[in-house]
Amino acid sequence: MKDIEDLVAGFRRFRTTYFDERPDLFERLTRVGQSPRVMVVACCDSRVDPAIITDSDPGDLFVVRNVANLVPPWEESGHYHGTSAALEFAVRCLSVRHVIVLGHAQCGGIRALLGDIRWEGEAGRFVEPWMSIAEEARREAIAAHPAVPRETLMRECELGAIRVSLRNLASFDFVRRAVEAGRLKLHGWYFDLQQGELLRYDGATGAFTLLAGPGGVQTSAPSAASPNEAR
Repeated sequence: MKDIEDLVAGFRRFRTTYFDERPDLFERLTRVGQSPRVMVVACCDSRVDPAIITDSDPGDLFVVRNVANLVPPWEESGHYHGTSAALEFAVRCLSVRHVIVLGHAQCGGIRALLGDIRWEGEAGRFVEPWMSIAEEARREAIAAHPAVPRETLMRECELGAIRVSLRNLASFDFVRRAVEAGRLKLHGWYFDLQQGELLRYDGATGAFTLLAGPGGVQTSAPSAASPNEAR
């Protein structure tokens, strides 16, 4: 477990790596600006950092993180929309070519969706309404797997929530237009942090298949998931 002093020491190592040993990287990023080709919608979970698990450099990924890596449906209201704003910026300003919804095993948000979180005091006033975005995934998982162990049900909900987010991406007109024009591809990925495996969603079959596993072996070609096929 790291404390504040550990984080400061970590920054010093980061600075040595990226400013002393590789000064060209941030010189270019500050001179030219960022131009990531990939946006990742990831979870806040401290074990699932998109840049770390994809071995990416600064400037490679445009990342938004929230509880359970959810994409809300498009809505026009006076509320605050952090994830929607990040999506709009990525697609309309940065012109990213890929949006990845990155789910993972042992997700605390999904555990809350299933009612398995113990709160200090009253139930979560913000988490529960947020997790209602994935209510469809919970209902479908329970209906399809009524008598499975709790951890199996959790995994099905985690996978289902990725499908829900892919469908919700299509509710944003600027996303839909970019996909139809061939400028943008959508992907659903699932990181199994117990097995060290990366799964990808196959829009044609509705299933998740192994993309990369032990030894770095790729067992299926990466492909885009049509939001219309995110069933």
